[in-house]
Amino acid sequence: MRTVTVAATQMACTDVIEENVARAETLIREAASRGANIILIQELFEGPYFCQDELPEHFSRARPAEGHPTIRRFQELAAELDVVLPVSFFERANAAHYNALAMVDAGGALLGLYRKSHIPQGPGYEEKYYFNPGDTGFRVWDTKFGRIGAGICWDQWFPECARSMALMGAEILLYPTAIGSEPIDPDWDSMPHWQTVMCGHAGANLMPLVASNRIGTEAGRKGTAITFYGSSFIADWTGQKVAEADRTSETVLTASFDLDDIAGRRAAWGIFRDRRPDLYGPLMTLDGR
Repeated sequence: MRTVTVAATQMACTDVIEENVARAETLIREAASRGANIILIQELFEGPYFCQDELPEHFSRARPAEGHPTIRRFQELAAELDVVLPVSFFERANAAHYNALAMVDAGGALLGLYRKSHIPQGPGYEEKYYFNPGDTGFRVWDTKFGRIGAGICWDQWFPECARSMALMGAEILLYPTAIGSEPIDPDWDSMPHWQTVMCGHAGANLMPLVASNRIGTEAGRKGTAITFYGSSFIADWTGQKVAEADRTSETVLTASFDLDDIAGRRAAWGIFRDRRPDLYGPLMTLDGR
């Protein structure tokens, strides 16, 4: 038996890095006090979701992974609390810029980086202006509390991302997120669709999934505004939600899973035994031919 407790969190962000990092630390400490071993903070939590606008000044928010003060602080926190902390940040790597995640193991070791593979572009979500497409490929890490796979926000809409991490041996899927209303259509509520797609990843790959979104309304510089709808959640290996936050409240969610029991069920169910990669050639193309 390997019982692991995971935590999803959600919070609103200001434009003051220290305030946001301190708020995230408070949520992490609360989750750890409730027995969490793996604690997920939302995407780009150091500040507001700056991708609403295409403004050159926002590139100054990016920092190299090496010596990054927030990563270093969370390494110290992970060592103190003996928890795994995936840290989302805006990475500068020479002339390139990435939406990245640093995987910090319990004990504080930095296990490596994942750079967001799928970069969205649309009104209010102008990410292609800021981020190069990730070049790390999908990543999984052996942590003290299990083998973890992590995608970032828009990655969560692609079943290929979740399945790739599962094939690489992931036991838990994590998705830090920043999603909310659509400036082009304020009446469109994508929240149920967003949750359903990720619950499908959990059920299709027979493993728990954790999603952490932000809350609050943030105004852009050019007249747009996004209301982030929270609704962070944890799904079990069948895709059923076992913990869910509301749309507006700062929240810490926890759930516990026996990874050995789930591994046995995953093997017995036959999903990975009966795969036919020889028939999946169309997945390697854009047009299915």
